[in-house]
Amino acid sequence: MERAIREVGIIPFFKSDIPGYSIKELTLPEFWFDGEEDTLGPWDWKIDCLESGDIAYGKYLCGNKAAFATMPFYRELMNLRRATTQPDKDGQKIMEYLAQRGSITIKEVRALLGVKKGAADAAIAKLQHQCRVVTGVIERVYRGPEQTYNGWQVSYFCTSESLFEDALQTNHTPEESQEFLTDHITKLFPEATHKQLLKVLR
Repeated sequence: MERAIREVGIIPFFKSDIPGYSIKELTLPEFWFDGEEDTLGPWDWKIDCLESGDIAYGKYLCGNKAAFATMPFYRELMNLRRATTQPDKDGQKIMEYLAQRGSITIKEVRALLGVKKGAADAAIAKLQHQCRVVTGVIERVYRGPEQTYNGWQVSYFCTSESLFEDALQTNHTPEESQEFLTDHITKLFPEATHKQLLKVLR
């Protein structure tokens, strides 16, 4: 999976509007997550991808859906998104927390904002879509007397800058960044329409 991410550069986790353009579609059905420890597939493999140190994982493609990107592509997406978005009130609180603490979990977001899990998930997803926050670490959770792992995980979110530092610098304008991304995906999937490309990058 890590090799596929590096070869494609930027790719959604789940199915997108462009047929074949997702980790799920590149995965044999028998290896897709089913909750059993020996067949957790990409759901578990993503932890190793994050630990590689230069792959960004978060909800930033296809309208706040999970995706992977290597630095040459994530930084262009970040340049594009940050030019047109700003954190809202809840987002600013989370960013201030991250500046002080370094990372945050969904449980901590709930406590910080005084909201339920769904609203906390939405607040973090919005910051990921703005390319201000990424998943920094994912820990496997082992449960029961036999300490069984069946895919339950805890994610720690951090700022993009704290994880990738200077790798996020680009000299492109936001318009050039969008062109860079659309040209790249078009080369991989020449049958993709302009509408499909915009839906992936929305």
